[in-house]
Amino acid sequence: MARPCLLVWLMAALLALGTIALYWPATRCDFISFDDDLYVTANAHIQNGLTWESLKWAFFNPVASNWHPLTMLSHMLDCQLYGLNPWGHHLTSILLHALNGALVFTLLQQLTGAMWRSLLVAALFAVHPLRVESVVWVSERKDVLSSSFGLLTLIFYARYARKRATTEIGKPIAQANPARDARSASTNYVLALFFLVLGLMCKAMLVTLPFVMLLLDYWPLERFRPGRLRPLVMEKIPFLGLAAVASVATFLVQKTAGAEAAGEYLSFEMRAGNALISYCRYLEKQFWPTDLAIFYPHPGNWPVEYVLLAGLFLASITVFVFVKRQQYPFLLMGWLWYFGMLVPVIGLVQVGEQAMADRYTYIPSVGVLLFTIWGTYELTRNWRYRVIALSVAGSAAIVLCGGLTRQQMEFWQNSETIFRHALAVTKNNYLAHYNLAVVLEKKGQFDEAVTQFQAAVRLAPGYAGFHNNLGIALYKKGDLDAAISQYEEAIRLKPNYPDALYNLATTLYKEGQLDEAIKQFHEVIRLQPDYADAHNNLGTALCQDGQLDAAVGEYQNAIHLSPNNAAFHNNLGIAQERRGQTDQAIGEYREAMRLKPDDVQAGNNLTRALQTKNAPAGH
Repeated sequence: MARPCLLVWLMAALLALGTIALYWPATRCDFISFDDDLYVTANAHIQNGLTWESLKWAFFNPVASNWHPLTMLSHMLDCQLYGLNPWGHHLTSILLHALNGALVFTLLQQLTGAMWRSLLVAALFAVHPLRVESVVWVSERKDVLSSSFGLLTLIFYARYARKRATTEIGKPIAQANPARDARSASTNYVLALFFLVLGLMCKAMLVTLPFVMLLLDYWPLERFRPGRLRPLVMEKIPFLGLAAVASVATFLVQKTAGAEAAGEYLSFEMRAGNALISYCRYLEKQFWPTDLAIFYPHPGNWPVEYVLLAGLFLASITVFVFVKRQQYPFLLMGWLWYFGMLVPVIGLVQVGEQAMADRYTYIPSVGVLLFTIWGTYELTRNWRYRVIALSVAGSAAIVLCGGLTRQQMEFWQNSETIFRHALAVTKNNYLAHYNLAVVLEKKGQFDEAVTQFQAAVRLAPGYAGFHNNLGIALYKKGDLDAAISQYEEAIRLKPNYPDALYNLATTLYKEGQLDEAIKQFHEVIRLQPDYADAHNNLGTALCQDGQLDAAVGEYQNAIHLSPNNAAFHNNLGIAQERRGQTDQAIGEYREAMRLKPDDVQAGNNLTRALQTKNAPAGH
């Protein structure tokens, strides 16, 4: 089973380089408006780079309903190295994915000694189009980074288990120095624990790794022997303890953040049915990777016949691999690897609103590939030209997957392309309609933005945010009455909704309904006292209503919350000038000009105020 070390390292390096070459076009992709703002583009803590303050923030502040401090530190490092240039952030993820392909090869080759089968599994893992979401979406850095640590965990665990084999009952003494092997085993065991800790601080999905270790004990390590099961389980206790702590912490963080709210609208029967269907859909996309989308809407209830067929299909495979476990142990191991690693994200505990997600297949897919490649190798054992046939088939699969991966990357060029693609390959995708509408609104394409928002509202009428953003698009389009109607519906669905109340107040002000606008601005500030724009706009409404003293107070509140906002200083200057406080007004105009030298309005106001101050008496 041994292979020259140099050849193994050479194959790993070539695999990594090939993966980098395949994914290189992703460095031209932009950030995506879905989650990338939370992780990078609108996160000031991340953009500040690696500092002591940012380090503390990463460990004590969950992001996107997840506690993953090492993932956040990796984003900080990227910002320190590349700023907000997306190519650098993509490059880091590509390099990590290339490393992971090499680590999959190293792990399997180390475990089995089957270099070419291990290389084929690793190559298909690396080039498969299901990996695109994890690699090209900057927000999914947690996938590639946690997997690097997870694979290192398994590699060092396998080394530990091999060293333990020199002293286990029933195993031959393979080394001349058992004491040295015991020390080496202990070192590898500690390293495996260490890397699992790091991996769990990147993404909690690695909580299933202790069970994968037991699968490795079964095959190919072959540590399952009479009387040995209990010791095998006992040595996993520290790993299981880490997994338990990570599971509880993740559950509490997601519950606090409301990420499990979707589960409240889905019965256990709905979630279980979707889980069975998703296991089958993941397999389908593994072997027929088309119509991949950034978001798959949850259908609620699947037709009962679909659920029953999915359950029967999965049960049949499970029974088959169990019956064949003596002859083909790798089938049971690969199947349970796939099935077990998906458990945390299969939707029995619903987190988020998706039915499934391509990124969830990142490490679980190794089990399917191992199942397939080793199974095919055994199935063709008696073929006359087996080596040639398998080489051609394997090469064709790699080339085909590589081509589909390049095609899939094209859809990730920017936010508009990825959400248009999602709408093209899925049905009733309210989230894709909504996010596409947000992109179009920012581009000034208000008519199409309104159409997309309306589609999102039609499919998911209970989402207050959808109504609020439809109102914003209608406002920018100039349809103020329709905008007010949408804001009011958003507030009806979510009464304490500061943004909708703020937008309603702003629109009422524009329509000249000063008293009602002032009332709504006060309500916004009651709900969110640090809403600087609400203080500023309330000041403007009060100023127009002649309440100059109150207006000055609100402008000062806004400046206290956002001291570097030139517009706030300019508005305060206007109110002070109207009160006859010309010197104070001049000071505010000058501060506005200092903050924003090209502010034409502040410049004109400053000129006028200076002329007023210097005008001769009686003029």
